[in-house]
Amino acid sequence: MLTNDVSADTASGNRRDAAEVARARREIRDTVESWAVWRDAGDWERFATVWHDDGYMTATWFQGAYTEFIRVSREGFEAGVRILHFLGGCSIDVVGDRAIAQTKMTISQRAEIDGVGVDVLCTGRFYDFFECRAGQWRIVRRQPIYEKDQLFVIDPSATLALDPDLLDSLPTGYRHLGYLQVKQGFTVKNHLPGLVGDAVDELYRAGAAWLGGAPSAGIPLH
Repeated sequence: MLTNDVSADTASGNRRDAAEVARARREIRDTVESWAVWRDAGDWERFATVWHDDGYMTATWFQGAYTEFIRVSREGFEAGVRILHFLGGCSIDVVGDRAIAQTKMTISQRAEIDGVGVDVLCTGRFYDFFECRAGQWRIVRRQPIYEKDQLFVIDPSATLALDPDLLDSLPTGYRHLGYLQVKQGFTVKNHLPGLVGDAVDELYRAGAAWLGGAPSAGIPLH
């Protein structure tokens, strides 16, 4: 995993002093927070500004270019899909004009399963590949890490029986979120990064390579 307070030379020889690193972290944190507020509010015009032109987004239900993510998110929002985000602490490693930001987050979705209203909460981290281009720190790739989740029936008098085969087919970190999304008609990707395992180890390696000057932000999970 990456360590804090990284400001060493990049492959191109760039170096940022402590004040520049502090400014970079403030701008990156502001971008991370704006992502959550603008996306959840349906402010699509401003939401588009947090990405670089080649920005890539991965979620349980989507993998692709940020422009396509905005399109399908907007369609879902207008159709009543509600997937909300709450942010916690943030750790940012800066090396030259690149950075990796890890931000604690909770994904919340409210919908119905078999006619029963439920809330699902999934806790994890946003793992963001950032780059400063033309003086602007923006997201090149976002890969959530799914650590654990829970499902709550909204009406305590209601009864809900989950399909154990479907539930067990989904990864531990997002099995209830994935279950809800499958029931809503989404195609949910398996083998996304969790708290431990090969997928998150590969993500950490991609992050270290990005800070070391790799030509791309790892291999997006198609």
